[in-house]
Amino acid sequence: MSDPIDLIKAIRTGRLSEVLAALDAGAQVELCDGQGDPGLPLAIACFLGHVDIVRELIIRGAKVNFTDNSEPTSPLSMAFRGGRKEVIRALIELGAEVPAGMQTGLTEPEMMVARLKAQQHAENASKAAPSLDDLPEFEEIEMIRCFGTDTGVLDADMMRAAREMTKKDKPG
Repeated sequence: MSDPIDLIKAIRTGRLSEVLAALDAGAQVELCDGQGDPGLPLAIACFLGHVDIVRELIIRGAKVNFTDNSEPTSPLSMAFRGGRKEVIRALIELGAEVPAGMQTGLTEPEMMVARLKAQQHAENASKAAPSLDDLPEFEEIEMIRCFGTDTGVLDADMMRAAREMTKKDKPG
């Protein structure tokens, strides 16, 4: 059985291999903080921005949702307080529910893509081994410092694709 401190140290240093070793040795993925609230490992990983560790902890059973995700110790709140947009995006993709009015730091198109990926993840989890032909294709384009570039066409294509997916999911 692994000492919980080994897992916390590995998370704080951002070493995924050490996190995996601690978890494989029996470290619990759900540890309580000093106040008795669960989710300390995930909270630390979210705040520090270790997205690969966040994904691994959730895959191994860490709870991505609190009763109220706007609580200061929720994974979403910890990632927001740490200024970790990539972690917020990953949390949403893995099923985190964003309370109405909660700040995430993501743009509307980024939120839509993350929610679509979450929907796809949920559908795939409920199906038995989907084929590659059944999965929609997503292309993410990062455009950093492209002054004067009109991204409206890309946004319109993404919004159209999202509406089409939503129509397919609604009966009748």
